[in-house]
Amino acid sequence: MEINKYSHRDYNNYIKEFPSKDGRFGKYGGAYLPPELIPAFKEIDYAYETICHSSKFISELRRIRKEFQGRPTPVYHCERLSQELGKCQIYLKREDLNHTGAHKLNHCMGEGLLAKYMGKKKLIAETGAGQHGVALATAAAYFGLECDIYMGEVDIAKQAPNVTRMKILGANVIPVTHGLKTLKEAVDAAFEGYMKEYHDAIYCIGSALGPHPFPKIVRDFQMIIGIEAREQFMDMTGLLPDVVCACVGGGSNSIGTFIPFLADPVEIVGVEPLGKGPNVGDHAASMAYGSPGVLHGFESYLLQDENGEPLPVYSVASGLDYPSVGPEHAFLHDMGRVKYEQVDDEEAMEAFFLLSRKEGIIPAIESSHALAYAIRYARTHDTGSILVTLSGRGDKDIDYVVENYGTGERFFNK
Repeated sequence: MEINKYSHRDYNNYIKEFPSKDGRFGKYGGAYLPPELIPAFKEIDYAYETICHSSKFISELRRIRKEFQGRPTPVYHCERLSQELGKCQIYLKREDLNHTGAHKLNHCMGEGLLAKYMGKKKLIAETGAGQHGVALATAAAYFGLECDIYMGEVDIAKQAPNVTRMKILGANVIPVTHGLKTLKEAVDAAFEGYMKEYHDAIYCIGSALGPHPFPKIVRDFQMIIGIEAREQFMDMTGLLPDVVCACVGGGSNSIGTFIPFLADPVEIVGVEPLGKGPNVGDHAASMAYGSPGVLHGFESYLLQDENGEPLPVYSVASGLDYPSVGPEHAFLHDMGRVKYEQVDDEEAMEAFFLLSRKEGIIPAIESSHALAYAIRYARTHDTGSILVTLSGRGDKDIDYVVENYGTGERFFNK
């Protein structure tokens, strides 16, 4: 099947055909699980496939999105920022205005509703920047469930406001103290915790990755971003954007943005963290520097050594420092439908301060990577438009930013 024809029929076929029944996006994805977890993941898959087309489930999720999450989130035209850069117009899909301040609640409320349907008592997850942890703690409180959140000690120190929010919401925040003490280790620990409690708990992975069926489940719940954005942009301008872009760590906000635009004649760009540069351990750009490998129960692009062990990764954004990427992104990359670009720490932080100063919107550092690419694009194109998914707000980052970058004066005094 050739998706690059961009026909509506191809788009419908894509959603129907991928992933396959065994959770594959081409050669990527799958479910590499210890034997004791295979029945648990089959149970989740069966439950999701049973209710995902249920009018009762869909109706309840729509009610939650409208009354609790505050959806739809708006598309916003960055008029002052665009004018500063040139003629190309930048638009934002404002997921920072989603309840809890990021896109993560889109799939966490869906997963919480699924857990209630399955009769589970606890939600278990990992978190990096803390936004997924806060969203899942929120879902647990909403549905009356227990909640364990595993978080690396490095990220706990960087994201103190989100740690406090999780605890206020009633979650049990479990520090992860081994390895680099960041997102990869948090996922390791969350899997270990889930293995002990899978009869009474459900593992709610924080991105569009992990063993099947989670890449599919998270994608389906996050597609609300692209569905809304496409309709809103058309209503605002009468056209489609020339470019759609979003940041990519594991890839949940981006895959949710991209899928509804696959059939359209638009350029789609995922933006990875280049960190301090291309040297090993200085970045988390899996697509640019990785190769196919298996981590955390799925196959995708992986930053790995000659023995297939994951390499150390880094990003100024806690939510992007993961050595792999969602399998659907790997598939779309190989097909050539989505282009993946890289943005380093400095460029991301310049975008962070530019949006804050020019538009009065403080973005999450993760989102600033996508914004940085949009700014780069606008500076080199005399016309057109680019739609950026602003995946979250920057409240969680401001203490870290001020400590390490001040209030951004150096970016305005070059």
